Amino acid sequence: MIADDEVEKALHWLTANAKTAGELRGARVKAEAMLKHVRAVLFAQCNAKSAAEREAWAYAHARYSEAVEAMSNAVTADEENRALREAAGMRIDVWRTQSSNTRVKL
Repeated sequence: MIADDEVEKALHWLTANAKTAGELRGARVKAEAMLKHVRAVLFAQCNAKSAAEREAWAYAHARYSEAVEAMSNAVTADEENRALREAAGMRIDVWRTQSSNTRVKL
């Protein structure tokens, strides 16, 4: 059984974490956009004639690698926070179901 105080903690955490969740999602979106931006800038800087060579050069560049790492970190943080929020929500749903079942039995 999930205790009432656990549900209170979950509700409090969800409320207190709302701003952080938004910031993490924003950081993820920004990192995804920056990855595309870095690729485009590097693509434009390369003097190779074919698009395939320019693209390969851009993907192999250290700046692109750094942007991939930044995106990976942002996605990891956002997904971890999303999973925690989902777990808190599930805890509340289970408590709700348990409470309903208890009322029906009475």
